[in-house]
This record gives sequence, structure tokens and C-alpha cells, in this order.
Amino acid sequence: MLKIGLTGGIGSGKTTIADLFSKLNVPVIDADDIAREVVEPGSQALEQIRHAFGERVIAADGNLDRSAMRELVFADTEQKRKLEAIVHPMVRQSILKRVASLDASYCIICIPLLVESGMVNLVDRVLVVDCPVETQIERVTKRDCLDEKIVRAIIDSQATREQRKALANDLIDNATSDSMLAEQVKKLHNLYLYLSIRQDF
Repeated sequence: MLKIGLTGGIGSGKTTIADLFSKLNVPVIDADDIAREVVEPGSQALEQIRHAFGERVIAADGNLDRSAMRELVFADTEQKRKLEAIVHPMVRQSILKRVASLDASYCIICIPLLVESGMVNLVDRVLVVDCPVETQIERVTKRDCLDEKIVRAIIDSQATREQRKALANDLIDNATSDSMLAEQVKKLHNLYLYLSIRQDF
């Protein structure tokens, strides 16, 4: 089965693109959803996080305090690496299990940190959703009600547009209208069906 790695910076429109593929009955595996699942209360990952970072990142209800964790890792690169060393291997393992259970011509694996996490080898092709940084900032500040400085810090902590494009087999321009997005996805859908038949990844 052809595995497409969908990636892009925060606010680039990955969810919108994934939803468009889903409407075409393409299986979509979301690494962010998996990352939330692997740190649920009682999980091995959450206990490792508690041991590594202390109670300061655990909320009163026993869940991971995402706000406290975000502040900690964005302020310290070493802490960020420590968190990723705990979470990423578990996310990778879960992705592999889900892919193995699918019966489809191809699937979309949405991995926002595909470049940064070293998970490129999980996929056969890389699909990058791209838009200008200022567009990302505008979208995220409105969507998440975050201060622009925080959004810029998140963007700066991620791979650059150029780094993602360098790995891209396919590119979606999300500075366009929604109708153009659907058209781009449809063209890629046909391409991926063709490649899956040929097994020419």
C-alpha cells in the first residue's frame, strides 16, 4: 500500500487537506491524535514524562498539562528533545500498527513534524501543504487565540518552508481558495491511485 506523508507548518491547512482526502474515502492516520492518545492518564508515556519533568507538567485531573509542557519545551531545546525521545517512538509504533491493519490502495499519514521527527522513512511519498508564514500567523492567532509572539516561536521551532519543500514529492499551495484546494487534492488522489496500481512509489 502506498503511504503518503502529509506535513506542513502550524496553520498551513493540514487538517483541511486531510479532511478532503477523507471525503474521497482515503484512510487518514493523524499523528497528533496518536500523540494525544499515548500520553493519556495511566499510559507508559505519561509516567515517563512525569519522571523526566516532574509534577509541574501534570494537571490536577491527572492529564498532561499541555500548556505547561508547551512553555517548557519551547523555552529549552534540550527539554524538547527529551520529550520527543519519549513520545515519538510510541507514535511511530502506533502508526505502523494502524497502517498494517488497513486495506486500501493508499493512505494519508498526517505527521506535522515529519521532517523534525525523522519519520520520513515511514512513508513512500511526502506531500507538503505550504503557505506564507504571515498567513500561518494570521490563521493560528485567530484559531487558537494565541499571542503572535507565541505563534512565531512555534513556527521558528519547526522546520522551515524550504526544508519541507526540499523533501516534498508533491506540494499543495494553501494560499489559494478552498475550491482550488479541492481541485489540487482530486488531482493528487488520481495520481496516488495510479501509482498504487503501478506500485511505482
